[in-house]
Amino acid sequence: MSTGKRPVIAITCGEPAGIGPEISLRAAWELRAEIDGVLLGDAALLSMLAEDISPDIRLSALSWQAVRNNGLPQRSPERLTVIDCPLAVPAQPGQLDARNGGAVLQTLDVAIAGARDGLFEAIVTAPLQKSTINDAGVPFTGHTEYLAEKTATPQVVMMLAGGTPLLRVALATTHLALKDVPAAITFDSLSTTLDIVHRDLKAKFGIARPRILVTGLNPHAGENGYLGREEIDVIAPALQSAQARGIDAIGPYPADTLFQPRHLEGADCVLAMYHDQGLPVLKHASFGRGVNITLGLPIIRTSVDHGTALDLAAKGLGHADHGSMKEALAVAARMAASKASA
Repeated sequence: MSTGKRPVIAITCGEPAGIGPEISLRAAWELRAEIDGVLLGDAALLSMLAEDISPDIRLSALSWQAVRNNGLPQRSPERLTVIDCPLAVPAQPGQLDARNGGAVLQTLDVAIAGARDGLFEAIVTAPLQKSTINDAGVPFTGHTEYLAEKTATPQVVMMLAGGTPLLRVALATTHLALKDVPAAITFDSLSTTLDIVHRDLKAKFGIARPRILVTGLNPHAGENGYLGREEIDVIAPALQSAQARGIDAIGPYPADTLFQPRHLEGADCVLAMYHDQGLPVLKHASFGRGVNITLGLPIIRTSVDHGTALDLAAKGLGHADHGSMKEALAVAARMAASKASA
């Protein structure tokens, strides 16, 4: 763990053919006075990007083996540290190559190992292309699932945050087909989700008594059972159990009316039942500035609210907006500070 004022944050640069390396480099450099961002990616690619972006950007590259043996060297805000995760073949902007899937996974493995060893106080991930890793022969569902597997975490919760005033939306389920959502919402899974959200809002966000608003699953929260019984049979009992454990979780509310200022005032988080129930509202309010946060992990992880944008990468430098990456770094730094003071 860093003993200086700047939190040490690992930044995985994501899909090398996308905008990840560029936005990671720009954000880390612009925030270097407040955050000690350690870039994990191909050193040659990042060096080339740095030369094209600004002659002021200075990089120092070293291998992961050197870091494992000797720790991170002394650093200053005048230079960014790169842990080299070499690509198999040079990246072509906008053109995916499965041969580089292994290098992308290596950045994640290094970030996880470093965070667990105390070298990094948080991880911030740039977007990657799931198909590249799968085409490389490694079954891969996404960052969140991979981090959970590698840290032996039985259940994690996806939460996005953004907008003014700040809105946090956590999800009871993540990347599921809509037809599979009802069966995935059980008393046990929902109870665990509420425990995770409550615990991490306290420990990693410094909220003394988090207030969580919970949506129903069905239109009008089931209309007293006429439009579905999940609210009666699953969600309400899980909420009652959570309240008995001291968790301030209330609902279920109809999702179409919950996201109004008069309901959200005083709330710290909304727990939505599925991906496209909760996230459209948040992304409408903050797309390009939102932050994806994984709750429940033993380490801190945030990410951007967008994808690899291969089309923008193909156009060359300067077309990608790195605002979400800067927000992800800032949120990770605040979470690290809250965790350290807890």
